[in-house]
Amino acid sequence: MAMSCKDGKVALDNGKYVRYTPEQVEALERLYHECPKPSSIRRQQLIRECPILSNIEPKQIKVWFQNRRCREKQRKESSRLQAVNRKLTAMNKLLMEENDRLQKQVSQLVYENGYFRQHTQNTTLATKDTSCESAVTSGQHSLTTQHPPRDASPAGLLSIAEETLAEFLSKATGTAVEWVQMPGMKPGPDSIGIVAISHGSTGVAARACGLVGLEPTRVVEILKDRPSWFRECRAVDVLNVLPTANGGTIELLYMQLYAPTTLAPARDFWLLRYTSVLEDGSLVICERSLKNTQNGPSMPPVQHFVRAEMLPSGYLIRPCEGGGSIIHIVDHMNLEPWSVPEVLRPLYESSTVMAQKTTMAALRQLRQISHEVSQSNVTGWGRRPAALRALSQRLSRGFNEALNGFTDEGWSMIGNDGVDDVTILVNSSPDKLMRLNLSFNHGFPSVSNAVLCAKASMLLQNVPPAILLRFLREHRSEWADNNMDAYSAAAIKVGPCSLPGSRVGNYGGQVILPLAHTIEHEEFLEVIKLEGVAHSPEDTMMPREVFLLQLCSGMDENAVGTCAELIFAPIDASLADDAPLLPSGFRIIPLDSGKEASSPNRTLDLTSALDIGPTGNRASNDLTGNPGCMRSVMTIAFEFAFESHMQDHVASMARQYVRSIISSVQRVALALSPSNLSSHAGLRPPLGTPEAQTLARWICNSYRCYLGVELLKSGSEGNESILKALWHHSDALLCCTLKATPVFTFANQAGLDMLETTLVALQDISLEKIFDDHGRKMLCSEFPQIIQQGFTCLQSGICLSSMGRPVSYERVVAWKVLNEEENAHCICFMFMNWSFV
Repeated sequence: MAMSCKDGKVALDNGKYVRYTPEQVEALERLYHECPKPSSIRRQQLIRECPILSNIEPKQIKVWFQNRRCREKQRKESSRLQAVNRKLTAMNKLLMEENDRLQKQVSQLVYENGYFRQHTQNTTLATKDTSCESAVTSGQHSLTTQHPPRDASPAGLLSIAEETLAEFLSKATGTAVEWVQMPGMKPGPDSIGIVAISHGSTGVAARACGLVGLEPTRVVEILKDRPSWFRECRAVDVLNVLPTANGGTIELLYMQLYAPTTLAPARDFWLLRYTSVLEDGSLVICERSLKNTQNGPSMPPVQHFVRAEMLPSGYLIRPCEGGGSIIHIVDHMNLEPWSVPEVLRPLYESSTVMAQKTTMAALRQLRQISHEVSQSNVTGWGRRPAALRALSQRLSRGFNEALNGFTDEGWSMIGNDGVDDVTILVNSSPDKLMRLNLSFNHGFPSVSNAVLCAKASMLLQNVPPAILLRFLREHRSEWADNNMDAYSAAAIKVGPCSLPGSRVGNYGGQVILPLAHTIEHEEFLEVIKLEGVAHSPEDTMMPREVFLLQLCSGMDENAVGTCAELIFAPIDASLADDAPLLPSGFRIIPLDSGKEASSPNRTLDLTSALDIGPTGNRASNDLTGNPGCMRSVMTIAFEFAFESHMQDHVASMARQYVRSIISSVQRVALALSPSNLSSHAGLRPPLGTPEAQTLARWICNSYRCYLGVELLKSGSEGNESILKALWHHSDALLCCTLKATPVFTFANQAGLDMLETTLVALQDISLEKIFDDHGRKMLCSEFPQIIQQGFTCLQSGICLSSMGRPVSYERVVAWKVLNEEENAHCICFMFMNWSFV
């Protein structure tokens, strides 16, 4: 059948157009938005339910929906290509500027090389000892020479500001710093931007260039509000503002940063910030630390903070043709690594860490807000994106507050029980209680009048933070006590929660419901419904259901230098902006981000995670290799609201609970260590399943039997090569059980990537959970055909990953997998040409 579509017309075989009335088109459009791909039964039902369509044949309705889907696909592709073209144009401009900068740097290096070569030739090799001593001494003098005090009067501050501007621009677009591409970052239309780190400079430095769909003035407004996008920023106080003759402003700032772990002190900065407009219309915000000044304001040292130094840094924002802005970001700091234990110094000496948590965080915030502006103002949960971002910010900020425990916020330490592995802090300040809404909740006075925090840090060896965090998220029952969560919910009087949305999955007694995620999917906000909370019938204070608001970030195993976080808090039904939140959770920070790490997907590999072969030996092409020693520091903080007279009891309970969590995490980390994966029982197939090589052979033989073609390319002979080829197959292959509620048992690398899970958590995912309503109905209708005929094909549709991300696929082929006795062992699904939406 030849067909095309224009407005309300559909062309059929006979060359005549079927014309629809505007009312019919409106009805069909309404039905399309409800169900874009109705089955034949559904199409007949539509005709019966909608009288205005009664004179249209089902075949014509089918053609209309086919053409409507085609137009929608073309529209989306056209929009995508236009957006990609705009990005490529801007990226090309940035790359040309970067090329010019590199050419200047090469010219400078060639000149310096020639100068030093001539100087070396003219210098005799026989150098007197006094000359050497003089050279060394002069070098020492140059290193220790102090600049004279700078004048901090308004005129002096303007001079410092102009000098800061010049130095910042030389770093952003010049050759003042030798920049190298950040590991793992590849420029392209879908990348966050061009990110580079310093090589051989003082302190740590990072630079980024990117395109954002916001006007320059809006970009300036967002970047100046540093606490809104930099999670480690505790406060920025503007102590003085001076206008300049050129229309700019000079601000004197005092900034405090949270410490990321209990093992290091927090940082603070005394800064000058200069905002101005360049001759070409570009906006500039540049900053630097103020030190060694006179005749002006100063900031004395603050208790519990280490004064760090910001070298000339800032933002260059240029308007972009066609709308939006091109932004250059430079962050350059000396974080005083001497003040932390030696094991933590890589965190304060790594430019990669600086790039991830500061430089790229600014770009992500700008891109996220730009994305929200272009999308619907209200999410599927009925909440505006800005409100959900505020909830994420409150979770992160509350966790940092508990982790740092500053005395000016009311925290005080109480004595330990003779072992200092867990630190206990208590806060009964009115300000803390008011921010938690503990004074009154739901119209009744709360019995809790204080908050306790139990925190600890531990060093982890040889386990990737992203994989460990994913396990903690998906296997909460392995480390958490649901009754402790119920206690926390009761203590702050959170009410029952009835929330909309689809379940992402049921993982060991918890149901995960997606709430929001950032456009790069590096951060997820979700609601956790805990199941199986135990309580006595007479205990009316304990909630029947417990819901947690959870923030999850850093699960990208390929990201270099990023920390992984899992932060959660009991919530009430309203999800209001001022809902009481008492955050607890984990933060895992890699300490060797600058070193070449082993393959991040090591635990996801069938050939390395499963014992294969009749004797239990792994294949000769073992993919685990020698992963080396990956180190990271995990920080744990749990908060509890309580009555003041119960302090000793709650402190003892919290201390023991955190110790039990530490023990569980150590056990899990040991099991997830690449060196122990092959012997970890939790990663082996369940009892009764075949060895990996045997299953791979069954899958391929059954595919050939039912579909008459080979699944793998020719040349894959032998059990080991079949398994390896199946594992690296480009399409997602997923095997599930033949049960009333099928659950997945095996997947290749593409399948694990599509579901965003691991072999550890794969068996917790049921088949029906990954499909939407339309997909589930289609699967139910086709399942008997798989059993009777042996195979079936499902057309394009949408499924969901374990993180709640929609995944589109062009086609699904499903077939029965037969064992040696030709009995059905499982069903294999092959998702072809899948991609994240």
